[in-house]
Amino acid sequence: MDKITDSPVTDSAQPDEAAPERPARDRTTRGAALVATLIALPITVLVGGLAFAQLSSNERAEPAATPSATATTAGPRSTAPVEMAAPALAERPATVCRALLSQLPATVNDLPQRPVTAGPEQNAAYGDPAVTVACGGAEPTVGETDDVWTVNRVCWHATEQADATVLTTLDRETAVTVRVPRSYGPALQWVSPISDTLVATVPSGAAPSGCQG
Repeated sequence: MDKITDSPVTDSAQPDEAAPERPARDRTTRGAALVATLIALPITVLVGGLAFAQLSSNERAEPAATPSATATTAGPRSTAPVEMAAPALAERPATVCRALLSQLPATVNDLPQRPVTAGPEQNAAYGDPAVTVACGGAEPTVGETDDVWTVNRVCWHATEQADATVLTTLDRETAVTVRVPRSYGPALQWVSPISDTLVATVPSGAAPSGCQG
């Protein structure tokens, strides 16, 4: 029989003696990660602070724009009756004026109609400040150098006041006067819808030569 002998255990059969070194490497890795975090955190805070400072600077340099009130924008507007005179009219002008006032539009260039203190059968008002319409007055005397304009087949003469332009018809059987505050810009644009109603309700009369053609 062969003799069985115990062979000494070689180094290759021994457990890996390098294993105990792993905790050291793990500690090194965690340490490196901690250092990276400590470095990155102040940078993140710094970048965030700079971004916040820039945003605050922009807000101070460019304040939010606030809409400015204009003639036709929504806002606190008076709806109280507009003070207007109501002189007595002869029968024919009174009839013509009633026809005109009954057909005037509810709004003129987005300005709502307002009540008047006197003569609702011959006066009307729109918006605040008020654009006013007065029927039955006298036609103005037109000078040779005065300008006249035809708007939607109605001839108008303009008189400039400190705070308004007063436009009066020159070619209607009964004169109609429209007063437009200067804050509304060019006055002729405000008589366009009124001219349409004038043509339909107020008969035409003799017109100056400047209104013809």
